[in-house]
Amino acid sequence: MKSYIEFENVKKTYKMGDTEIKAVDGVDFNIEKGELAVILGASGAGKTTILNMLGGIDVVTSGNIWVDGKNVAGLKEKDLILYRRNDIGFVFQFYNLIQNLTAKENVELAVQICANHLDVDETIKSVGLEARKNNFPTQLSGGEQQRVAIARALAKSPKLLLCDEPTGALDYVTGKMILELLQETCINTGMTVVIITHNSAIAQIANRVIRVRSGKVESNVINDNPMKVKDIEW
Repeated sequence: MKSYIEFENVKKTYKMGDTEIKAVDGVDFNIEKGELAVILGASGAGKTTILNMLGGIDVVTSGNIWVDGKNVAGLKEKDLILYRRNDIGFVFQFYNLIQNLTAKENVELAVQICANHLDVDETIKSVGLEARKNNFPTQLSGGEQQRVAIARALAKSPKLLLCDEPTGALDYVTGKMILELLQETCINTGMTVVIITHNSAIAQIANRVIRVRSGKVESNVINDNPMKVKDIEW
């Protein structure tokens, strides 16, 4: 029986003229439903490519990616659109908010295309921004903007929450606040959360740590005693 997420010999090759770059080179790993998984690696290790293929933003050169029994690697473009729309919530390093929309409007825009979305106001409240929902991104701090981005992803009620260096643009204190929100989301809702990062300290909060180097998985380790975010330091 397959895991909730399973990569099978996944490869991604880019061509630049006559040169082939193996961004991901025969990756195998699994993640179980409800886990908070951290994919850890240095810049250029291939972790963002892995996340993008898992999220249906990028396509594999070869191999299979199974998510809840569905082979994402075999989906046609129309089905990939539906997969991204209904199954995936993305949180990016630099927020990717629309600047001329308020926080609430940014979240509302995302849920307009989803089949089974959550209540927008309740979701914004859950990330602690009820009093700031009518502010524009330029009126919000970096941490507040990232919380809007998380609310936007959560409001879609996705199967997977995929986070690309979610604390990379934030200071230490704000970064820990965002990680606490992600950890609590995983614990309280049972949502599967995948975070990619170069920061090895963050791995301590995960149920599963997947280390990536030079496009290959070095290890896939279960952490039986994840730490609370408030207890980690970097």
